[in-house]
Amino acid sequence: MTTPPPPAGPGAGPALKRRLGVFDAVVIGLGSMIGAGIFAALAPAAGAAGSGLLLGLALAAVVAYCNATSSARLAARYPQSGGTYVYGRERLGNFWGYLAGWGFVVGKTASCAAMALTVGSYAWPGQQHAVAVVAVVALTAVNYAGVQKSAWLTRVIVAVVLAVLAAVVAVCLTSGSADTARLGIGTDATVGGVLQAAGLLFFAFAGYARVATLGEEVRDPARTIPRAIPIALGITLVVYAAVAVTVLTVIGPDRLGDATAPLADAARAAGAPGLVPVVRAGAAVAALGSLLALILGVSRTTLAMARDRHLPHALAAVHPRFHVPHRAELAVGAVVAVLAVTVDVRGAIGFSSFGVLAYYAVANASALTLTPAEGRPPRAVPVVGLAGCVVLAFALPAASVATGAAVLALGAVVYAVRRTTDRD
Repeated sequence: MTTPPPPAGPGAGPALKRRLGVFDAVVIGLGSMIGAGIFAALAPAAGAAGSGLLLGLALAAVVAYCNATSSARLAARYPQSGGTYVYGRERLGNFWGYLAGWGFVVGKTASCAAMALTVGSYAWPGQQHAVAVVAVVALTAVNYAGVQKSAWLTRVIVAVVLAVLAAVVAVCLTSGSADTARLGIGTDATVGGVLQAAGLLFFAFAGYARVATLGEEVRDPARTIPRAIPIALGITLVVYAAVAVTVLTVIGPDRLGDATAPLADAARAAGAPGLVPVVRAGAAVAALGSLLALILGVSRTTLAMARDRHLPHALAAVHPRFHVPHRAELAVGAVVAVLAVTVDVRGAIGFSSFGVLAYYAVANASALTLTPAEGRPPRAVPVVGLAGCVVLAFALPAASVATGAAVLALGAVVYAVRRTTDRD
């Protein structure tokens, strides 16, 4: 299939430079997923699902697979920064593209704040807000210097995190504290709880979107993106399943649901207190990896929306030397730094999940419009993905649903006012 050139939006500016291959794209996807999933979303998901946690993980993985497949086919067709903002605009119309982009930018900005606070809570619990702001400033500077430097740093982070997780799994499973009976599904597992857990865990799987939103910086995107996304998702699922099973067998679903540092608690329960500082350091590094990739993705969607003047057009500038959307990156970094001082981590996860599920609902609806010649996935994939996104979004905690729906409605009002102003 021949990939068309990136569609030029009404305010398209200079193109970004294609520097990323399959390996770098996979690593960026891993970096944005693993930190969020293991160290931020596992405990609240266990609190919702109880002994049904693994069912929630499996359901989240199915929806994520459908979303990833739809996104990969669309990204190969439209290799341009912006992800589903571009796909919705091209396949469904300007409003749906705008709504997807709005949901992504707002939801993922909250994710950035959650990850920054996760860095702070593990690195220096008494000064988590200050550490969070420093982390945001530092990683914004890394992204400003160019996407290759971001990819290099992400490689290091992913390697460190995988080594730490492997150590936790090995120590816990070989300890006398491991009890496979804790994996059984009890009466505490309800359908609503499992669905809510799946919605919260979806926060942990959504990182493969970074690969699609970097479409304009990927070499040979028609081949690279459809390969990189499922590889990153598959590796992440294996890691999540291994860690979730390990932690459940050592501390059980009740303790996991109440834990603020579940992997550290598991290492302590397994009789390896010396591993706890290593786990804390690994958690901080993992959250840094997620934050790095999140800022990267949000700034690219901001760039795409600014090109089309849905956001201030000044944010569409591309740096002449570093070939990055430097104004968008600085703006995103500034907003995240402010949020890092004010938001709650668990609330941010639910709010982010709602916005990103809305984003992927548009992606699946867009994939349904592809023809076989354009690489449409099997029809069941986007249908299941679309239905799954809607169900999981409204299964989230009520506060997250109310806030997320209000923010999407605000975005729709802003769009309508802008259209009216343009016509006048």
